[in-house]
Amino acid sequence: MPKITFIGAGSSIFVKNVLGDCMCTPALAESRLALFDIDEKRLRQSETMLRCLNQNLGNHASVEVYHDRKEALRDADYVINAIAVGEYDPYIVSDFEIPEKYGLYQTVADTLGMGGLFRGLRTIPVMLDIARDMEEVCPNAWLLNYTNPMCIVTGAVQQATSVKCVGLCHSVQVCAKDLLEGLGMPSDDVVYRIGGINHQAWLLDISRHGKDLYPEIRRRALERTDDHNDKVRYEFMKMFGYYVTESSSHGSEYVPYYHKYRYPELKEQYHLPTNGYKNWATGKAQYWKEVNDLIENSGLTHERSKEYASYIMEAMETNQPYEIAGNVLNTGFLIDNLPEKACVEVPCLVDGNGIRPTHFGPLPEQCAALNRTNINMQLLTIQAALTGKKEHVYQAAMMDPHTSSELSIGDIVKMCDEMLAFNKPHLPNFNL
Repeated sequence: MPKITFIGAGSSIFVKNVLGDCMCTPALAESRLALFDIDEKRLRQSETMLRCLNQNLGNHASVEVYHDRKEALRDADYVINAIAVGEYDPYIVSDFEIPEKYGLYQTVADTLGMGGLFRGLRTIPVMLDIARDMEEVCPNAWLLNYTNPMCIVTGAVQQATSVKCVGLCHSVQVCAKDLLEGLGMPSDDVVYRIGGINHQAWLLDISRHGKDLYPEIRRRALERTDDHNDKVRYEFMKMFGYYVTESSSHGSEYVPYYHKYRYPELKEQYHLPTNGYKNWATGKAQYWKEVNDLIENSGLTHERSKEYASYIMEAMETNQPYEIAGNVLNTGFLIDNLPEKACVEVPCLVDGNGIRPTHFGPLPEQCAALNRTNINMQLLTIQAALTGKKEHVYQAAMMDPHTSSELSIGDIVKMCDEMLAFNKPHLPNFNL
């Protein structure tokens, strides 16, 4: 049976979802589950929860806890990554607060923008260390990456190492369903086609029993008059022609149109909260309540979720084909009109031969153009992390669509210098 190593196993709720899925899958139920995290307390909480869950689901798997990452990885067949580099306070808080001093506001700040840039710079060195360990002790393993910023982190591993790596997200699975249900349309029996980049992939086709649903979708979206939280995506559909995968709040950060210091009314008009992270004390308390409820629940059980990880591993173990939306290098121009070094999100076939991306073809030019504004920043962030050169940090920030639309070059440089100095403990490749 396969060895499945989970790096970042202190994330107990996500561990339950992903490894619980494995326990519910016959081809994976007897797996060796290897847990690693740098936080001993959280690691032990996940262990307690997972052992209880395993017992209640038939006690087929084995649960192993490691304090040495390389040993956790040794002989692994699959590696699931869900790490976060830098504590919420001060590092993630600083991703918001330093840009705010310069008049730059963000909603989530984990994919693009200044938050995505510096989260990427903090995370890439650790990800490359993990990948180098894998090259040494489990060179044939697949790395299933869930850590954001997805295109930046996954792309760095794919560019700089020989590890077989795919980036996984949740947005493609729910995109069509969210759109249809928001418009009062049934979401069963739909066939759709989505491609682009993570958090900005495009729903290009959607049909039911051969009938194109887009005309009705567009009509209903234009006629919708109630106050709702998906206004940005509706406007994208109106102006660019297609619905996009990421939520309106989060997706608004990747473009220059909505978070405008000169137009504060846009925040209310489009329901774009920029202070959610400041209320994390409440969210954190709720999170730990949920974790404690898991740990203290002796009757804990699980039903298989829609997370891709277990379906990928099942397809490889059984050689039964399964299709996913994977984040992979655009090698050979899977999407014809995006850069070859870009990390793109396209349909991939999974079976006993591994993960094989499919050729998607060209995006509508306006969609590709918007993707390229994000890709420019992503590639420069990867280059900055790999070279340790500050000028590439400046260039990544200057290419970021939100940042460049709001700030002067002088303020961008000052802001980057301040953020570089603050993040120095997590930037070993920079001479600061």
